[in-house]
Amino acid sequence: MRITLGLKGLPFEYQAVHLMRDGGQQHRAEFATVNPLRQVPALEVNEANVTLVQSMAIIEYLDERYPNSPLLPQSALDRAHVRALAEIVNSGIQPLQNTSTFNELKRLGIDHEAWARLFIAQGLAALEELAAPRAGAFLFEDTVSLADVYLVPQLYNARRWNVPLDAYPSLTRADQNAQALPAFRDAAPEAQPDAEPT
Repeated sequence: MRITLGLKGLPFEYQAVHLMRDGGQQHRAEFATVNPLRQVPALEVNEANVTLVQSMAIIEYLDERYPNSPLLPQSALDRAHVRALAEIVNSGIQPLQNTSTFNELKRLGIDHEAWARLFIAQGLAALEELAAPRAGAFLFEDTVSLADVYLVPQLYNARRWNVPLDAYPSLTRADQNAQALPAFRDAAPEAQPDAEPT
């Protein structure tokens, strides 16, 4: 969501919800009124007095509401392709390595780090295979798309879990080109006001 806000040049007020501190601030009762699933992100849309939840819904709302620098291509088939690339990350990789999944794996005595590496690598292999024939500077041709908005945070997590990335040249090329853009750099976890000191 932060990447999209940056790409669109939209001002916003950042409110941190730390997923680990105090047992996970998303589990507080007041946050349950924002999102009953107790997940981030959430976006308060002041002009409509509405709070949106779930990354895909928020990002597509922002793309429709602010059509400058569109994240989806013009043709229906191309849009479906870009959405599929984004959904590989959004549905096929990220939920398998989020905090609630890791907490349950730990409770069951399962090595969550090996789990993360396995599912990240499997997902990235599929993403590389589907993206490569149409990738250019970014995952879809030479323009930033919804797929890149999902790719960059996922590769950040892949590096965090020491997943080798050499087998994914289309993905790493798109990531490198995205990292050259302020919207991506400014959205990185370490660039946030609540970032933990390193």
